[in-house]
Amino acid sequence: MTGDTEALPAPNPLRWKALIGLALVQFIIFLDATNVNVALPSIQRDLNLSQSELTWVVNAYLIAAGGLLLLGGRLGDLVGRRRVFTAGAALLAVSSLTAALSTSSGMLIGSRFAQGVGEALAAPTALSMVALLFTDERERTKALGIWGGLAGLGAASGVLLSGVLTDLASWHWIFYIGVPPCVISLVMTLRLVPETREAAETGGRRTSWLSAVLLTGGMIAFVHGLLNGIDHPWGSSAVLASLIGGLVALAVFAVLQLRSANPLIPLGFFTSRTRLTGYAGQVFMAVSTSVMFFLVVLFMQQTAHYSPLQSGLAWLPYTVLFAPGLVLSTRLMPVLGSRLLLSVGLLVIGVGIFLFSLLGGHSGFVTGLLPGMALAAFGSGLAAPALQLSALDDVSPSNAGLGSGVLTSLQQISQSLGLSVIMTIGLSHAHALRVSGTGAAKAAEEGRSLSFVIAGAVLVVGAVTCYLIANRTIKPAAADDAAVPLTA
Repeated sequence: MTGDTEALPAPNPLRWKALIGLALVQFIIFLDATNVNVALPSIQRDLNLSQSELTWVVNAYLIAAGGLLLLGGRLGDLVGRRRVFTAGAALLAVSSLTAALSTSSGMLIGSRFAQGVGEALAAPTALSMVALLFTDERERTKALGIWGGLAGLGAASGVLLSGVLTDLASWHWIFYIGVPPCVISLVMTLRLVPETREAAETGGRRTSWLSAVLLTGGMIAFVHGLLNGIDHPWGSSAVLASLIGGLVALAVFAVLQLRSANPLIPLGFFTSRTRLTGYAGQVFMAVSTSVMFFLVVLFMQQTAHYSPLQSGLAWLPYTVLFAPGLVLSTRLMPVLGSRLLLSVGLLVIGVGIFLFSLLGGHSGFVTGLLPGMALAAFGSGLAAPALQLSALDDVSPSNAGLGSGVLTSLQQISQSLGLSVIMTIGLSHAHALRVSGTGAAKAAEEGRSLSFVIAGAVLVVGAVTCYLIANRTIKPAAADDAAVPLTA
């Protein structure tokens, strides 16, 4: 990014009120990212969705948000951060309303895609405005702490709130609740936050647009091809056309990134083996945990016959058990460093997901679900700080937001790909078993078990890969400058 940022009054007397308005959308973004999981069985039943259509309810959001997030930040720099943010907040409000009113799979999936676009516009520009509003370093640290806390609250409360609303009202309400905060945030931002932008060359602007379209379109086509493979032969035109088209678009995207002087994804971020370790850890973790959350919720409600509220409450131990891993990782970092803690954390998550493969029709919560949930939560707590420190190692303060955006984009794109690829394998296996005469319930159990085994194996490979990639380990004293909340 080039050019000089326009000066803001320092300190801005409205900055704390403005923070509330901006953080409201951040809360809703993280709420939207998690609250749909518990409602998936109810959505599938009410709208009569196939398994692949149900996967798209999750994937549409992830692909749009992950594919367009960096473009959203770039647009904010070029045409105005407040303008792009308010456009994103407005789109989030409208798409949340249309999702709530959905009566068909197409309407809901389209609304979820629009929600992802809204996140891609609102999240990076909001973080940039917070950084510009708080010019004092101590105040900025406090503001970012509040920002990160509200994001975490949204993520943690999404599952429980989804269970309550789906059980006591209907799944439509998990989307209705997002409308008022987005409208309030939009109004507050227009009243309290001044416009800022940077100068940029139009050539880089055109390249960013084309790159974002190729990345997002390529992902959509490729995932569509994978999911078509569940119901069609792999050699059919319905599958091959989407897969080949998606791969071609992604290949052109890669060529553009290599040749562009102003790429959408700055390739310099991948030259450091330490940062590459953090990015790799994020990819492996996102691929596997997306499958875990999706399948465990379906098991709870479709096999164990939990209500949506019971499903939401059943995830509380995960939230609680994440904390000990986080605390232990922070305390051990000065002794063991990031390299070992990241690898051990991924390995522990993998073992937890392997345990989920043992779930059957008669599995109880304490002996069936809790052991895997406890290990996955504890391992996530171990891995998270090491992953973040590695990914932002030696990133300058001016590029911290961009580095965070790259990490978030990788997370969302990897979640979408992981869910699509592993679910396709599991569902195809279940379909083959049904064709050979296996009962539907047993075939579904075997397909689910295979998906968990693959997801666990991915993390074992990830643990070894991250340990081998890293050419050094980071300890807190060397990572202080990079400890930026990952909320872009």
